[in-house]
Amino acid sequence: MLRFALLVLLLANAGYLAWSQGWMATLGWAPEEQAEPYRLKQQVRPEVLSIVQPGTAATTAAPTPASAPAASVAAAPAQPMPPEPLEEIIPEATVCLQSENMNEAQYRKLQEALRSSDLPSSSWEFVPTQVTGRWMVYLGKFANEMAMEKRRAELRARKIAYDRAGGNLEPGLSLGRFSSEEAATRELGHMLNQGIRGARVVQERAPQTLYALRMSESTAAQRTLLQGLEPALEGKRMQPCP
Repeated sequence: MLRFALLVLLLANAGYLAWSQGWMATLGWAPEEQAEPYRLKQQVRPEVLSIVQPGTAATTAAPTPASAPAASVAAAPAQPMPPEPLEEIIPEATVCLQSENMNEAQYRKLQEALRSSDLPSSSWEFVPTQVTGRWMVYLGKFANEMAMEKRRAELRARKIAYDRAGGNLEPGLSLGRFSSEEAATRELGHMLNQGIRGARVVQERAPQTLYALRMSESTAAQRTLLQGLEPALEGKRMQPCP
C-alpha cells in the first residue's frame, strides 16, 4: 500500500513538472503565458497614460471634460452680500417754550390765530392758572398830590405802613392787600380803631383764570412759524419752560 502511494505521488510531481515547463503544450496543456506582450493586450486605453515626475502629478493629470469647470462653479455656494450700513438718524433738537400769562381776551385771540396757522395742533397747548381775587384797605382817590401827601404825613405820625394803590386807584394809598374780603374787612376795623378816617375796602383784582401758551417740544421750523404770530401774542414773551 505504501509503495502504491509513493508511486502516485511520483507520477503527480512528474506530471506537474512536464506541465509547468510546457512539455505538454502540443497536447493543449500548458500554463498561461506571462510575457509583456500578453499584458499589453489586456490594457484598456493605454494612450491616456503618461509618466510624470514626483510632485507634478497635480498639474499633469488627465484632462477633465470641458463642462467640469462650469459644474464646479455652479456647485459652489453663493456668498451672501454684506448688508449695507444703516444711516444713523439723529433726532432734531427741540426746545420747551412757555409764554407769559395772559387774560381771557388775550387767550381767545391767540388761540384763534394758532388754529389758523400752519403749526400742528399737537405742538401747542394752553396752561391755565387760577388766580384768586385780591382786596385792599384803601384811602383815596385824592383830589391832588398835595392832599395825598397830607394823608401820608398822618400815617407816618401814627406809624402805619402804606404804599401807592396803583392802577386805576391812583392817586390813592393802600393800607394793606388781602386774599379775601373778610380779611380786608377785619383790617379796616383795626384802622378805624386807630382813628384813620375815610378808609374803605375795595376789590383790587377779581378772581380770574390766566393762560400761558406752552410748546413742549418746539422745533426750529415751528419757532419760525411762531414769530409770525407776534401780533396775536400782544407782547407776551416766549421763555424757557419753568
